[in-house]
Amino acid sequence: MENKVIWVTGASSGIGKAIAKRMVEDGCIVYASARRADKMADLADMGAHILPLDVTDEKQAKACYAVIKKAHGGVDVLVNGAGMALNGAVEDVPIEKAKAEFDVNVFGASRLTQLCLPDMRAKGRGRIISISSIGGKIFSPMTGWYFASKYAIEALAKCLRLEVAPFGIDVVVIRPGLIASELSDITVSEMDRISGEGAYADLSHRVGKLMNGYKPLESDPKVVASAVSRAVKARRPKLSYAVGRFAKISLLAYAVIPERWMTWLMTTFSK
Repeated sequence: MENKVIWVTGASSGIGKAIAKRMVEDGCIVYASARRADKMADLADMGAHILPLDVTDEKQAKACYAVIKKAHGGVDVLVNGAGMALNGAVEDVPIEKAKAEFDVNVFGASRLTQLCLPDMRAKGRGRIISISSIGGKIFSPMTGWYFASKYAIEALAKCLRLEVAPFGIDVVVIRPGLIASELSDITVSEMDRISGEGAYADLSHRVGKLMNGYKPLESDPKVVASAVSRAVKARRPKLSYAVGRFAKISLLAYAVIPERWMTWLMTTFSK
Protein backbone atom coordinates (compact mmCIF):
# COMPACT_ATOMS: atom_id res chain seq x y z
CA MET A 1 0.00 0.00 0.00
CA GLU A 2 2.91 2.35 0.66
CA ASN A 3 3.36 5.04 -1.97
CA LYS A 4 0.20 4.10 -3.85
CA VAL A 5 -1.40 7.29 -5.10
CA ILE A 6 -5.10 7.41 -4.22
CA TRP A 7 -7.53 10.13 -5.29
CA VAL A 8 -10.70 10.22 -3.19
CA THR A 9 -13.63 12.49 -4.01
CA GLY A 10 -16.44 13.48 -1.67
CA ALA A 11 -13.89 13.58 1.15
CA SER A 12 -15.41 16.41 3.18
CA SER A 13 -17.74 14.17 5.18
CA GLY A 14 -19.28 10.75 5.69
CA ILE A 15 -18.15 7.86 3.53
CA GLY A 16 -15.66 9.87 1.47
CA LYS A 17 -13.88 11.26 4.53
CA ALA A 18 -13.75 7.83 6.18
CA ILE A 19 -12.18 6.38 3.02
CA ALA A 20 -9.58 9.17 2.79
CA LYS A 21 -8.63 8.68 6.45
CA ARG A 22 -8.28 4.93 6.02
CA MET A 23 -6.13 5.34 2.93
CA VAL A 24 -3.77 7.67 4.84
CA GLU A 25 -3.63 5.18 7.70
CA ASP A 26 -2.81 2.44 5.19
CA GLY A 27 0.26 4.40 4.10
CA CYS A 28 -1.01 5.68 0.76
CA ILE A 29 -0.32 9.04 -0.83
CA VAL A 30 -3.81 10.50 -0.63
CA TYR A 31 -5.33 13.34 -2.60
CA ALA A 32 -8.66 14.29 -1.03
CA SER A 33 -11.20 16.32 -2.97
CA ALA A 34 -14.55 17.93 -2.20
CA ARG A 35 -16.30 21.26 -2.72
CA ARG A 36 -15.93 22.22 0.95
CA ALA A 37 -12.17 22.40 1.41
CA ASP A 38 -12.58 23.81 4.93
CA LYS A 39 -14.16 20.51 6.00
CA MET A 40 -10.97 18.61 5.11
CA ALA A 41 -8.53 20.32 7.47
CA ASP A 42 -8.34 17.17 9.59
CA LEU A 43 -7.28 15.19 6.53
CA ALA A 44 -4.56 17.72 5.79
CA ASP A 45 -3.33 17.35 9.37
CA MET A 46 -3.06 13.61 8.77
CA GLY A 47 -0.93 14.19 5.69
CA ALA A 48 -3.46 14.11 2.86
CA HIS A 49 -3.14 16.54 -0.03
CA ILE A 50 -6.25 18.69 -0.34
CA LEU A 51 -7.63 19.52 -3.79
CA PRO A 52 -10.88 21.55 -3.70
CA LEU A 53 -13.15 20.17 -6.41
CA ASP A 54 -16.70 20.34 -7.65
CA VAL A 55 -16.90 17.16 -9.76
CA THR A 56 -19.41 18.83 -12.09
CA ASP A 57 -16.79 21.42 -13.10
CA GLU A 58 -14.76 19.90 -15.93
CA LYS A 59 -12.14 22.68 -15.95
CA GLN A 60 -11.58 22.31 -12.22
CA ALA A 61 -11.39 18.52 -12.51
CA LYS A 62 -8.71 18.77 -15.18
CA ALA A 63 -6.72 21.22 -13.06
CA CYS A 64 -6.83 18.87 -10.06
CA TYR A 65 -5.69 15.90 -12.10
CA ALA A 66 -2.88 17.97 -13.60
CA VAL A 67 -1.53 18.56 -10.09
CA ILE A 68 -1.48 14.83 -9.35
CA LYS A 69 -0.04 13.94 -12.76
CA LYS A 70 2.79 16.45 -12.39
CA ALA A 71 3.72 15.06 -8.98
CA HIS A 72 3.24 11.33 -9.60
CA GLY A 73 2.47 10.69 -13.25
CA GLY A 74 -1.14 9.84 -12.46
CA VAL A 75 -3.06 7.89 -9.84
CA ASP A 76 -2.98 4.22 -8.93
CA VAL A 77 -6.52 4.22 -7.55
CA LEU A 78 -9.44 6.56 -8.14
CA VAL A 79 -12.22 6.36 -5.54
CA ASN A 80 -15.39 8.03 -6.82
CA GLY A 81 -16.99 8.93 -3.52
CA ALA A 82 -18.71 12.23 -4.31
CA GLY A 83 -22.47 11.94 -4.41
CA MET A 84 -25.82 13.49 -3.66
CA ALA A 85 -29.17 11.95 -2.71
CA LEU A 86 -32.42 13.51 -3.82
CA ASN A 87 -35.54 11.62 -2.85
CA GLY A 88 -39.17 12.25 -3.68
CA ALA A 89 -41.83 10.95 -6.03
CA VAL A 90 -40.60 10.58 -9.61
CA GLU A 91 -43.39 12.91 -10.74
CA ASP A 92 -42.56 15.59 -8.16
CA VAL A 93 -38.79 15.91 -8.54
CA PRO A 94 -38.02 18.77 -10.98
CA ILE A 95 -36.08 17.49 -13.98
CA GLU A 96 -33.39 20.11 -13.40
CA LYS A 97 -32.77 18.69 -9.93
CA ALA A 98 -32.71 15.17 -11.32
CA LYS A 99 -30.14 16.29 -13.89
CA ALA A 100 -28.05 17.83 -11.11
CA GLU A 101 -28.09 14.51 -9.25
CA PHE A 102 -26.92 12.63 -12.33
CA ASP A 103 -24.27 15.27 -12.99
CA VAL A 104 -22.71 14.58 -9.60
CA ASN A 105 -23.31 10.85 -9.17
CA VAL A 106 -22.84 9.67 -12.75
CA PHE A 107 -21.22 12.26 -15.00
CA GLY A 108 -18.95 13.63 -12.27
CA ALA A 109 -17.55 10.17 -11.55
CA SER A 110 -17.27 9.42 -15.27
CA ARG A 111 -15.47 12.70 -15.88
CA LEU A 112 -12.73 11.81 -13.37
CA THR A 113 -12.53 8.24 -14.64
CA GLN A 114 -11.89 9.50 -18.16
CA LEU A 115 -9.12 11.75 -16.84
CA CYS A 116 -7.35 8.94 -15.02
CA LEU A 117 -7.62 6.11 -17.55
CA PRO A 118 -5.03 7.21 -20.17
CA ASP A 119 -2.16 7.21 -17.67
CA MET A 120 -3.40 3.98 -16.07
CA ARG A 121 -3.36 2.37 -19.50
CA ALA A 122 0.14 3.67 -20.17
CA LYS A 123 1.38 2.10 -16.91
CA GLY A 124 -0.53 -1.12 -17.48
CA ARG A 125 -2.25 -0.99 -14.10
CA GLY A 126 -4.83 0.94 -12.11
CA ARG A 127 -8.04 0.61 -10.17
CA ILE A 128 -11.33 2.50 -10.43
CA ILE A 129 -13.50 2.16 -7.33
CA SER A 130 -17.00 3.63 -7.43
CA ILE A 131 -19.23 4.05 -4.38
CA SER A 132 -22.63 2.85 -5.52
CA SER A 133 -25.37 1.66 -3.15
CA ILE A 134 -27.64 -1.30 -2.64
CA GLY A 135 -30.00 1.16 -4.34
CA GLY A 136 -28.21 0.29 -7.59
CA LYS A 137 -29.74 -3.18 -7.43
CA ILE A 138 -33.10 -2.74 -5.66
CA PHE A 139 -36.18 -0.48 -5.80
CA SER A 140 -38.43 1.31 -3.33
CA PRO A 141 -40.88 4.25 -3.39
CA MET A 142 -39.60 7.83 -3.21
CA THR A 143 -36.08 6.85 -4.32
CA GLY A 144 -36.53 6.74 -8.10
CA TRP A 145 -34.06 9.37 -9.24
CA TYR A 146 -31.39 8.53 -6.66
CA PHE A 147 -31.59 4.81 -7.34
CA ALA A 148 -31.60 5.48 -11.09
CA SER A 149 -28.26 7.27 -10.74
CA LYS A 150 -26.88 4.28 -8.83
CA TYR A 151 -28.21 1.86 -11.46
CA ALA A 152 -26.32 3.96 -14.01
CA ILE A 153 -23.12 3.71 -11.96
CA GLU A 154 -23.51 -0.07 -11.85
CA ALA A 155 -24.09 -0.37 -15.61
CA LEU A 156 -21.16 1.88 -16.49
CA ALA A 157 -18.87 -0.03 -14.14
CA LYS A 158 -19.80 -3.38 -15.70
CA CYS A 159 -19.23 -2.12 -19.23
CA LEU A 160 -16.05 -0.25 -18.33
CA ARG A 161 -14.67 -3.38 -16.66
CA LEU A 162 -14.85 -5.25 -19.96
CA GLU A 163 -13.17 -2.41 -21.84
CA VAL A 164 -10.21 -1.80 -19.55
CA ALA A 165 -9.41 -5.33 -18.34
CA PRO A 166 -6.94 -5.91 -21.21
CA PHE A 167 -4.93 -2.93 -19.92
CA GLY A 168 -4.52 -4.30 -16.40
CA ILE A 169 -7.13 -1.98 -14.89
CA ASP A 170 -9.66 -3.21 -12.32
CA VAL A 171 -13.14 -1.74 -11.83
CA VAL A 172 -14.74 -2.25 -8.43
CA VAL A 173 -18.17 -1.28 -7.12
CA ILE A 174 -18.90 -0.76 -3.41
CA ARG A 175 -22.55 -1.21 -2.40
CA PRO A 176 -23.23 0.30 1.04
CA GLY A 177 -26.42 -0.48 2.90
CA LEU A 178 -27.61 1.76 5.73
CA ILE A 179 -24.72 4.10 6.52
CA ALA A 180 -24.71 7.10 8.86
CA SER A 181 -23.91 10.25 6.89
CA GLU A 182 -25.01 13.79 6.14
CA LEU A 183 -26.86 12.43 3.11
CA SER A 184 -29.09 10.25 5.26
CA ASP A 185 -29.91 13.24 7.47
CA ILE A 186 -30.82 15.44 4.50
CA THR A 187 -32.78 12.82 2.57
CA VAL A 188 -35.96 12.79 4.65
CA SER A 189 -36.29 16.56 4.97
CA GLU A 190 -35.73 17.03 1.22
CA MET A 191 -38.24 14.31 0.40
CA ASP A 192 -40.82 15.98 2.62
CA ARG A 193 -40.13 19.33 0.97
CA ILE A 194 -40.56 17.88 -2.52
CA SER A 195 -43.43 15.44 -1.98
CA GLY A 196 -44.79 16.37 1.44
CA GLU A 197 -47.87 17.92 -0.14
CA GLY A 198 -50.05 16.81 -3.03
CA ALA A 199 -50.84 13.36 -4.42
CA TYR A 200 -47.89 11.60 -2.81
CA ALA A 201 -47.95 13.32 0.59
CA ASP A 202 -49.19 10.32 2.55
CA LEU A 203 -46.64 8.01 0.95
CA SER A 204 -43.87 10.54 1.53
CA HIS A 205 -44.72 10.80 5.23
CA ARG A 206 -44.89 7.01 5.63
CA VAL A 207 -41.58 6.44 3.88
CA GLY A 208 -40.00 9.28 5.86
CA LYS A 209 -41.15 7.68 9.10
CA LEU A 210 -39.61 4.38 8.03
CA MET A 211 -36.32 6.06 7.11
CA ASN A 212 -36.15 7.85 10.46
CA GLY A 213 -36.83 4.55 12.17
CA TYR A 214 -33.83 3.00 10.46
CA LYS A 215 -31.38 5.69 11.60
CA PRO A 216 -30.39 3.94 14.86
CA LEU A 217 -29.45 0.91 12.75
CA GLU A 218 -27.10 2.77 10.40
CA SER A 219 -23.53 1.48 10.19
CA ASP A 220 -20.44 3.63 10.69
CA PRO A 221 -18.88 4.87 7.41
CA LYS A 222 -15.70 3.08 8.50
CA VAL A 223 -17.19 -0.21 7.25
CA VAL A 224 -17.19 1.22 3.72
CA ALA A 225 -13.62 2.48 4.18
CA SER A 226 -12.57 -1.02 5.25
CA ALA A 227 -14.09 -2.49 2.09
CA VAL A 228 -12.23 0.04 -0.04
CA SER A 229 -9.02 -0.81 1.80
CA ARG A 230 -9.53 -4.50 1.01
CA ALA A 231 -10.25 -3.69 -2.63
CA VAL A 232 -7.06 -1.62 -2.88
CA LYS A 233 -4.85 -4.21 -1.16
CA ALA A 234 -6.16 -7.27 -3.01
CA ARG A 235 -4.09 -8.66 -5.83
CA ARG A 236 -7.35 -9.54 -7.52
CA PRO A 237 -10.23 -7.58 -5.94
CA LYS A 238 -13.84 -8.66 -5.96
CA LEU A 239 -16.02 -7.09 -8.62
CA SER A 240 -18.28 -5.71 -5.88
CA TYR A 241 -18.45 -5.43 -2.10
CA ALA A 242 -21.74 -5.21 -0.16
CA VAL A 243 -21.17 -3.59 3.24
CA GLY A 244 -23.14 -2.05 6.07
CA ARG A 245 -26.42 -2.89 7.77
CA PHE A 246 -28.95 -4.80 5.62
CA ALA A 247 -26.73 -4.68 2.51
CA LYS A 248 -26.23 -8.38 1.88
CA ILE A 249 -29.67 -9.51 3.00
CA SER A 250 -31.38 -6.85 0.87
CA LEU A 251 -29.43 -7.78 -2.24
CA LEU A 252 -30.13 -11.45 -1.66
CA ALA A 253 -33.86 -10.84 -1.20
CA TYR A 254 -34.17 -8.85 -4.41
CA ALA A 255 -32.14 -11.48 -6.26
CA VAL A 256 -34.26 -14.48 -5.26
CA ILE A 257 -37.77 -13.05 -4.84
CA PRO A 258 -39.64 -12.60 -8.16
CA GLU A 259 -40.03 -8.95 -9.12
CA ARG A 260 -43.83 -9.05 -9.06
CA TRP A 261 -43.79 -10.46 -5.53
CA MET A 262 -41.24 -7.90 -4.40
CA THR A 263 -43.32 -5.12 -5.93
CA TRP A 264 -46.34 -6.34 -3.96
CA LEU A 265 -44.25 -6.58 -0.77
CA MET A 266 -42.84 -3.08 -1.15
CA THR A 267 -46.27 -1.62 -1.94
CA THR A 268 -47.78 -3.35 1.09
CA PHE A 269 -44.88 -2.42 3.37
CA SER A 270 -45.22 1.25 2.41
CA LYS A 271 -48.94 1.44 3.25
